[in-house]
Amino acid sequence: MEDRHGTEASGNSDSLKQSSLGETAHRAVSVAAELARSEHPESSDASSAAEREGTRSALCKAPSTWTQYKTLLAKDLKAEFRTKDMVVSMGIYAFLVIVVFGVALSFARPGAEFLEVSGGLLWALVVFTSLLGLNRSFAKETENGCLEGLLLAPLDRGVIFLAKATSNLVFLVLVEVIAVPLYWVFFSSFAAPAETGWLLVAPLVLGSIGIAGIGTMLSTITAATRGKDVMLALLFVPVIFPLLYACVSATTCALVGGDVFADGFLTSLALGAGYDVVMILASWVLYDFVVN
Repeated sequence: MEDRHGTEASGNSDSLKQSSLGETAHRAVSVAAELARSEHPESSDASSAAEREGTRSALCKAPSTWTQYKTLLAKDLKAEFRTKDMVVSMGIYAFLVIVVFGVALSFARPGAEFLEVSGGLLWALVVFTSLLGLNRSFAKETENGCLEGLLLAPLDRGVIFLAKATSNLVFLVLVEVIAVPLYWVFFSSFAAPAETGWLLVAPLVLGSIGIAGIGTMLSTITAATRGKDVMLALLFVPVIFPLLYACVSATTCALVGGDVFADGFLTSLALGAGYDVVMILASWVLYDFVVN
């Protein structure tokens, strides 16, 4: 018994010695580290600051503006081409407007006078079709809370505007590629355009860019309002009127040709281009204020 008690006492003493040695070694390491930091405080602070900065930059580095633009544009295009809701509805609406115009002009006499009003009819078709598309452009964002998520993300608000305006422009151009030839198929029996008729592409491009840019701004303003369809039309038509007037004038000049083309085509294009530049820049600058 005495031997066993002696053996247990010696074992306990050995374990106590080992634990005390471990604590002493740990204290020695801590003291050595503190002495090293005290001898080289600047290097240790600089290294720790560099590590913190590297970690922060790796975690908080935002993507470039071009990357943000491509990502947002790809999101809108993929969402639309997956369902084709906006493009199909705009195409059907454009076809119905052409049918209404055909019925209204079914008893008109064919002649060169038709070319003087055909430009206005064509742009009425473009404006009505674009209004339908602009009303639907922010439907998914407002219904699913996507717009709030975009605003919470570290994105430039101007990039959101440019991406949405570009997607609206793509959809509008796709509908125009189908609707404009269909328009001339319906009304080709009234009068043949002049040799300069193909130049109507220029006012169509200018007008489409302005409609997409300004319409995106106005559709953002009216997205959360009651009766947004009517409100967008009330805001859109007066704001777009100078551009619409210039584009109708340039289109009519291209279709009629002759002296009318020489007198007003380039002037109308210049007015439309200037209006596009001013209004799109203003929309881009003010978009941050609008969405907030």
